[in-house]
Amino acid sequence: MESVALSRIGLAGLAVMGQNLALNIAEKGFPISVYNRTTSKVDETLDRAAAEGKLPVAGQYSPRDFVLSIQKPRSVIILVKAGAPVDQTIAALSEYMEPGDCIIDGGNEWYQNTERRIVEAEQKGLLYLGMGVSGGEEGARNGPSLMPGGSLQAYNNVKDILGKVAAQVEDGPCVTYIGEGGSGNFVKMVHNGIEYGDMQLISEAYDVLKNVGGLSNDELAEIFTEWNRGELESFLVEITSDIFRVKDDYGDGELVDKILDKTGMKGTGKWTVQQAAELSVAAPTIAASLDCRYLSGLKDERENAARVLEEAGLKEEIGSASHGVDKKRLIDDVRQALYASKICSYAQGMNLLRAKSLEKGWNLDLGEMARIWKGGCIIRAVFLDRIKKAYQRNSNLANLVVDPDFAKEMVQRQAAWRRVVGLAISAGISTPGMCASLAYFDTYRRARLPANLVQAQRDLFGAHTYERTDRPGAYHTEWTKLARKSN
Repeated sequence: MESVALSRIGLAGLAVMGQNLALNIAEKGFPISVYNRTTSKVDETLDRAAAEGKLPVAGQYSPRDFVLSIQKPRSVIILVKAGAPVDQTIAALSEYMEPGDCIIDGGNEWYQNTERRIVEAEQKGLLYLGMGVSGGEEGARNGPSLMPGGSLQAYNNVKDILGKVAAQVEDGPCVTYIGEGGSGNFVKMVHNGIEYGDMQLISEAYDVLKNVGGLSNDELAEIFTEWNRGELESFLVEITSDIFRVKDDYGDGELVDKILDKTGMKGTGKWTVQQAAELSVAAPTIAASLDCRYLSGLKDERENAARVLEEAGLKEEIGSASHGVDKKRLIDDVRQALYASKICSYAQGMNLLRAKSLEKGWNLDLGEMARIWKGGCIIRAVFLDRIKKAYQRNSNLANLVVDPDFAKEMVQRQAAWRRVVGLAISAGISTPGMCASLAYFDTYRRARLPANLVQAQRDLFGAHTYERTDRPGAYHTEWTKLARKSN
């Protein structure tokens, strides 16, 4: 093999994401070896490499030939399904790898699996990176957001490649060394949790505009196009405007109206909510979006509930909600409510990253996390630059809503936000994401909460004690005895 020109890097796992990332690497001038257990996928990738510009891709048909075709120290990206398939691929490849070689897992892996694999790799003298990849198929081909965590040496070995392959924004490529251990996977997981919240909030904006405002799909397409020229400019708002324009091939009207209202999921949103609970970080917008996906899956139960409750006398308010509504004002109110709700969702995600970083000693740079999400990834949005600047102004910022710039915006938008939520509630339209964001904002901004009563209850039934506002120490009161005495 030494007499043959060796590849700069290798990639194993040639489903569409793997193929696209391999072609992206090759297109940036880095010769790459590719391997897949199903050999037809190797042939398919080679055909695409030839068709898309005679790109420098070398196909290999066995783990041994694949590993030996790569320059030392070898770096191998694997893009296979998370869990056992990753372990199986590592076992097959590491048999032919040598100390100093590196494995990079680009899948959506649970961060603790990555931490286990780092230890196992070290025992063989191998380096390991767990790298979050965001941007879907298009991002993989044209420039994703990359979140590598694990061995710094492994990152430095491929830093030049990742810097060229990642999406490019005005302040650099959308990749950075995240930190040690499973930090790259954890950051990608939280990215996906924010994505869940973002998608839910957009769907609620759509629901209110359609069912309270009575807007058509054509009007919605124009509104989202307009919003994408301003503060809401983002990948998700842009694609939403496109979705409303697509006609149905099988009948009249637009395709969006024919899609079954059941949302799928792969698990990263659930992991995010579980981690928030374990770290005692409030993430109600992300949790609400997860609950909505669960409820969407109960299609038959929901249809039955609609029928039973209608028979019990519940009147359908949604259809009559649009009477007398000022459409222009509603559209502007919904825009403001969506923006304010999104800030709360991002704030929750950032606080979760900070809490985990403190627990694990990862030293995550939250401003840099916002920067690498500005391009390539699903949650890319123009206001991420402002989130980056907020953390640059104050790296110890307790919450995005108390950054002076964002605080002003939240205050300016709260009246519109409350109008939208109130209108939706009175029309019987559920807006759990917007409501959760508003409740989060209202709870966080209050200097005094009714938690004093909850703590009194805990002390009464469980002698959990309480603190006082006027003097130090822990106190316990015989509440029931004293209450009866006063009677």
